[in-house]
Amino acid sequence: MIPTTRDFVSASTKALGDPDLQRALANVPGGFRTKRAKAFARLPEYEALRDAAVAIKDATLADLARHLETFEARVQDAGGVVHWCADAAEARETIVGLCRRAGARKIAKGKSMATEEIGLNDALTAAGMTPVETDLGEYIIQLRNEPPSHIIAPAIHLNKEHIADAFRAHHGDLDLGRDLSDHRALMDEARARLRHEFLAADVGITGANFLVAETGTAVIVTNEGNGDLSQTLPPVQIVVAGIDKIVATLDDAMTLLRLLPRAATGQDITVYTSFTTGPRRAGDIDGPEAFHVVLVDNGRTALLGGPMRDMLRCIRCAACMNHCPVYSAVGGHAYGWVYPGPMGAVLTPALIGVDRAGVLANASTFCGRCEDVCPVRIPLPKLMRLWRDEEHRRNLSGARQRGALALWSFVARRPRLYRLVSRIGVSVLGLFGRGRARHVPLAGGWTRGRDLPLPQGTTFFAQYRRAAGTSGDDPDGADMGAGA
Repeated sequence: MIPTTRDFVSASTKALGDPDLQRALANVPGGFRTKRAKAFARLPEYEALRDAAVAIKDATLADLARHLETFEARVQDAGGVVHWCADAAEARETIVGLCRRAGARKIAKGKSMATEEIGLNDALTAAGMTPVETDLGEYIIQLRNEPPSHIIAPAIHLNKEHIADAFRAHHGDLDLGRDLSDHRALMDEARARLRHEFLAADVGITGANFLVAETGTAVIVTNEGNGDLSQTLPPVQIVVAGIDKIVATLDDAMTLLRLLPRAATGQDITVYTSFTTGPRRAGDIDGPEAFHVVLVDNGRTALLGGPMRDMLRCIRCAACMNHCPVYSAVGGHAYGWVYPGPMGAVLTPALIGVDRAGVLANASTFCGRCEDVCPVRIPLPKLMRLWRDEEHRRNLSGARQRGALALWSFVARRPRLYRLVSRIGVSVLGLFGRGRARHVPLAGGWTRGRDLPLPQGTTFFAQYRRAAGTSGDDPDGADMGAGA
């Protein structure tokens, strides 16, 4: 899935008119947002933790090469192997090669956005192997042959009826008349199915929430335990992670772990927080016989020295999309690639090109909630504005959009004309009454999804002049805020 202007506009329009999707998305505010707010209300040192997290990530990025080399050395000391991959194609080739050497036929996968980013499942399938997603949400969308619509809740766009239909279609050996109307029944059925997959897997593949340089440790957080089963039962474990997941010390990882679950799901800590260092050692009762870490660059190094560097602080908590009015209206699939919401609007153009994904930066109201809730203080609105500037500079936006901006610029730089146009606009909109309107000429793109607030009186400039006891234009033709 590669986003284009046409794809995003058509996909978002379709999403707004999908009643099932809108019903599913309606659960976001009462779920993630409320739980997150309660979790941080119980944490008086929240702002101090955010500052510490920013300092940790910035310090690591400032000396990234050294920390990555230290991580590789510690992994080797523990008996593991690190593989360096410059792009998605090299990562796919490396992982498929490791699985072939292991004689793998079935692969148990924990949830990993990095493997989604590199398109791993299709590569494994093409090589004659069967990857099985073991996270419940990922398992459901795999059955439906869909990509995730959220980075921590991949099936958030579905209702339980959709899930029941998928289970009936793919679990054909079970009684077709079984009751799947209850959430517990759906989970029990998935658990029974996946138990066999864990035991039959030749290779386990997981992502990593953090990679700890000083110990060579991969850290994952889950609520289902599937990550632990994927990495301990198969004889070979492969960890796939972007190079931005590195942190210097275990103390740094623990600081970030105080923020991640609270920001993501509103939990003080996830049910399972697992630290894995190397393959099974003598005396260990479980664990893989071979341990591999595949480090993926795929465009991240290019961000280090540029204005998008702050995006590399992201810890993939999804708080930004959980609070985004655009994401909450259209869901994740409209964004057209792996990373949706505000973080996707910044990261996707960086990874696959502004020519193909720059439109995503326009999918924002710039309300600022994404930056407010980001636990590592990424200035997402600022970064989206930079992509908008780049898109406009390279003439990638449509002629209609560029023409509208040129007209606005012409008017805004001429105070008297600006005041005249403002008065005319207020007068015309005043014909529609007070309050809010749903059908306004030339505003259909706005009013299809929301009401348009109508003017409640005269323009700001008229009120300012009245309050100042003046009338008419300023002698020098200037006006405070005329071009704001």
